[in-house]
Amino acid sequence: MTQHQRLLIIDFGSQVTQLIARRLRELNVYCEIHPFNTVTDDTLRRMAPQAIILSGGPASVTTDGSPRAPQAVFDMGVPVFGICYGQQVMMEQLGGRVEAGHHAEYGRAFIAPAPGHKSDGIFAGLFDTGREEVWMSHGDRVTSLAPGFEVIGTSPNAPMAMIADEARHFYAVQFHPEVHHTPNGRTMLENFVRLAGFTGDWTMASYKDEAIRKIRETVGDRKVICGLSGGVDSSVAAVLIHEAIGDQLTCVFVDHGLLRLNEGEDVVKMFRDNYNIPLIHANEADLFLGSLEGVSDPEVKRKTIGRLFIDVFQKYASQIEGADFLAQGTLYPDVIESVSFSGGPSVTIKSHHNVGGLPEKMGLKLVEPLRELFKDEVRELGRELGLPESFIGRHPFPGPGLAIRCPGEITREKLEILRKADAVFIDQIRKHGLYDEIWQAFVAILPVRTVGVMGDGRTYDFACALRAVTSVDGMTADYYPFTHDFLGETATRIINEVKGINRCTYDITSKPPGTIEWE
Repeated sequence: MTQHQRLLIIDFGSQVTQLIARRLRELNVYCEIHPFNTVTDDTLRRMAPQAIILSGGPASVTTDGSPRAPQAVFDMGVPVFGICYGQQVMMEQLGGRVEAGHHAEYGRAFIAPAPGHKSDGIFAGLFDTGREEVWMSHGDRVTSLAPGFEVIGTSPNAPMAMIADEARHFYAVQFHPEVHHTPNGRTMLENFVRLAGFTGDWTMASYKDEAIRKIRETVGDRKVICGLSGGVDSSVAAVLIHEAIGDQLTCVFVDHGLLRLNEGEDVVKMFRDNYNIPLIHANEADLFLGSLEGVSDPEVKRKTIGRLFIDVFQKYASQIEGADFLAQGTLYPDVIESVSFSGGPSVTIKSHHNVGGLPEKMGLKLVEPLRELFKDEVRELGRELGLPESFIGRHPFPGPGLAIRCPGEITREKLEILRKADAVFIDQIRKHGLYDEIWQAFVAILPVRTVGVMGDGRTYDFACALRAVTSVDGMTADYYPFTHDFLGETATRIINEVKGINRCTYDITSKPPGTIEWE
C-alpha cells in the first residue's frame, strides 16, 4: 500500500482525543492514535511520523507515576504539538515547571497575545480581533518555561496558555483547539500540519483503490463471509469487498425483527438485486422476540441481542463451505476504544460486538477494511463506491434496533406501533426538507398508557416521544428546534395514522446530561 505521510497522536486519556484525529482527517492528513504506554522507541522508528501531537488527559504531571511521553519524541527532529496535559508533559520533560494548586479554568476563556508576540508559526492568522476564544479544562498550569520556549498568548489563569519553541518547531497550548468551542482551533491544527510539510495526501479515492488492492492480496482466491446489519458501515464494507473479490463474498444478514418499517426488505433488495451480492437473509425475528419477552432492563436487552446475534450468525455462516475470512464493518473509534490504555480513568459506555467477538468463536481470519476510518469518512467512501445518497446519508441506527427505543417490555404490538409512528415522523422531516440538518431522529414508544378522546369515544393508548438532535460527532448533542407548527402537524398525523398512540411529546433534553437514544 502507498505510504502516506503520517502524524502520530499520543493519547493521555482525554475524552476528546478522537476529535484531534477527526480534525486532521478533515485536512486530508493521515494520523493514528496510540495510547502513551504503547508508544516505544521501536514504535517511533517503525511509524516514522512526520509530526507528533500530545493529547490532553485527566492526570496531573505533578503526581508520581503520571503518564509521560517517550523522551525520543523530542529527539526525532519533527514538529511536536502539546495540548492541555500534552503541554504540561512537554514542559515537565524538557526542563520547565508545572504546579498544582492555582486557579483552575473550565469552559470558555479568552487568550490575549503576549507582549511582542509574532503572529506566525502555528499561531499565524490569530488575534485578528485582539483576543482568541478557546475552551479550557485544566487544574494544573505551567509556571516556568522550558529552555527555548517563549510565551505567545496568556489567559487570566494560564499565563503561559500558548507557547512555542520555533527553532525546534515545538508548540503547546493549555486549551483544546480540537473542540468546536475553540473557533480558530482548526486554524492552529492546519498551520501545524502545513508547517510539518503535510501535503494532504489522504483522500477517499486513493483509500478505495488501496483497500481493494489490499483485500485482494490478503484474501487471494478464498471465500469471505460478511456480517451485514443493513447499516452504513457494514454495507460500505460489503460493497468494497465485493468490488475487490466478487462472488468470493457471501453476506449474512441477521434480521432480528427489531428493524424499522420495511428495512429488512430494503436491505435484501439493495444487496441481492441491485449489487448482485450473494446474500443469506437470516430472518430470526421469532427467536429474538421470544427471548426478549418479559425483559425490560436495557442492558439485559443489549446482552441478549448481542449473544443471539453471534449464535445466529455462526449458525448460518457455518453453511458456507470453504470460508476462511470474516469481514466486519469495524471503524477506527471502535478500535481506539478497544485498545484504550490499562484501565485508566476511562469507563466503558457500551461495548462493540463487532470488535473481535465473532472470530474467536469461529476460527476465521479478519478482514476489516474500514478500521482506519471515522464515520464521516465511511460515508465519503460509500459515495466513491457509488452507493445512493439516500442510503449513505441515513441517520445512525443502533445495533439493538428498536429494542432501545421501546423502554420497558418489548411486544410485537408495541414494535408495530413504533415502526409506523417512526415512519410518519421521518416522512414529516423529509417533506419539510429538514432531514440533512438533523443528526438523528426517531420515535420512542413509552411504557405508559394515557386516556384520550377520539371522536365521541374514549381511548386508552400509548404515549410516544419524538426525538431529534443536531450534533457534529455524536459526543454532544442539542435537540432540534422544530417550530410549534411542525410539531403540531406531526403529532396530529401520528395520532390519526397510527392506531395505538393517542399522545405525543417532544424530548428537549441535550446530551449531556441525557443520551441521544432512549433506553
